[in-house]
Amino acid sequence: MEMVPPWRINDLLDRAENGPIILERDFDLKIFVKKLREVIKTYDIRFDPEDLVPHDDSLADSVWKAAWDLYLEVGTYCVDTHRRILFEEEEIKEAMSLFPEKIWVGSGKDTRELYHRQIEDGRKPFCVFSPSLPFSEELFLPAQMAFMQEPLADGAGAPEYIRISGRDNRTRGPFEIQAAQAHAGMIREAARRAGRPGIYLADVQSAVSDAAQIAASNPDWGVRLTDGRMVGTIAELKISNWELNKMVHFHQSGYLVMALFGPMYGGYCGGAEGVAVVNVASHLQGLMVNQGHMDVDFPFDIRYGNNTSRELLWATSVTWQALARNTPFMSMSNGMAAAGPCTEMVLCEAAAHGLVSTVSGAHLWECFAAGNKHQDRTTPMEARIACEVGHAVAKMGMKREDASEIALEMVKRYEKDIPSAPLGKRFQECYDVAKVKPTAEYSNLYRTVKKELQNLGIQFPY
Repeated sequence: MEMVPPWRINDLLDRAENGPIILERDFDLKIFVKKLREVIKTYDIRFDPEDLVPHDDSLADSVWKAAWDLYLEVGTYCVDTHRRILFEEEEIKEAMSLFPEKIWVGSGKDTRELYHRQIEDGRKPFCVFSPSLPFSEELFLPAQMAFMQEPLADGAGAPEYIRISGRDNRTRGPFEIQAAQAHAGMIREAARRAGRPGIYLADVQSAVSDAAQIAASNPDWGVRLTDGRMVGTIAELKISNWELNKMVHFHQSGYLVMALFGPMYGGYCGGAEGVAVVNVASHLQGLMVNQGHMDVDFPFDIRYGNNTSRELLWATSVTWQALARNTPFMSMSNGMAAAGPCTEMVLCEAAAHGLVSTVSGAHLWECFAAGNKHQDRTTPMEARIACEVGHAVAKMGMKREDASEIALEMVKRYEKDIPSAPLGKRFQECYDVAKVKPTAEYSNLYRTVKKELQNLGIQFPY
């Protein structure tokens, strides 16, 4: 397995302990926001609400240059030590030069290749089907199986295990350790039952703390070396000792590392332009600080918990175009829909996100529903349509201009409903839980929306 080496871990940790000291609020307002506004103005980056998949390469390159300038000056803030972690230009270029062309994840017949994608790439995107929301204890196993048994799933995330033996899973307590270990064992059991024993498992969502993640690290019954381990980022461009502890453990134990970040539209990033620039800059942090082999990026609107609006689809597109043209990174675009399962709206949102992300050069991590905050309110059907669209447009060799027209037409169908998006139905109302298959109602709705997508110009292979 070809793998990027960590960038001088001890040097990184020294900088987290001894870098320039600053108050967090001063970092946010005097360093981060000030520089972000400056680079947006310098490179004349402007959001166009009528062109959601821009085909101007100079725009992607401008976003890249803005992100490069931003990260070189701002760096990463460690919230525990109140220090800035800063890098020289040559150091980042060195780390990028060492990045592999591809890596392999999973094992046995479920082994899959992950590679850097290009704009309008004809190769299919790597697809992670992930619920990632809290699920009832009794639904955990069938919900996990439902996502893993999807044919297009190259990997699978997991529900959050919020109760263990009827008791709350409290972070930093002994029940979190129990929940993390039970969670790791149960997702392995779900994989066996779904006929995917070696499938790439993307994370143990129930293990929030560093101690719980370490407790789940056991290749016999828990997380294997071919699975993914998550090192998260605090918005915007921040890290904690908690996450650095995970990073050190994962690398010293030989695990695959995913850098996770979610810039906030409406927060310190401001609008779509700021989100795009910070998205790309976060990938540089993912390389240098989170020390990731791959990236998972979920920009989102802090009001509605989605990234399927015009503004965020545009930011998604220019982010991955900038990364495709200027980096070797392997990055997954994480979809977040405002509407809940078994609604036409959620399927349109998921399809729009899969379309825009794939044509722009991203892999797919799909799909959080119902604003990513309601228990049991997500199913594999949302991820299925996003990934089927991704596979279809890659095979078609769809151009950005065509993707932009289709995405704009889709957004027009649901954007007015984003502030009051329907909550939809719970997993157990959308699926036959015993047989782990979607209901006739949701299956019929799915086929209806898929036919509408065909009429818009997406050529599905079946």
